Amino acid sequence: MNILTLAQIIVSLLVIVLVLVQERGGGIGGIFGAAGGGFYQTRRGLEQFIFVLTIISIVVFAVLALLNLVL
Repeated sequence: MNILTLAQIIVSLLVIVLVLVQERGGGIGGIFGAAGGGFYQTRRGLEQFIFVLTIISIVVFAVLALLNLVL
């Protein structure tokens, strides 16, 4: 197993954890897209940090996947 594959596995696990940590729409209905009667709220503090870290992790995962494909 080379270093790119190992890095991709680690980043993929990080992406999974970060996506699961984000709480949006609360309740089981939010998972299936049911209208949640809530209101729009901007992200702040730790929630904003997790959101940005998720996006960065996804970009890193995509770059690693492309590198793994090319090399």
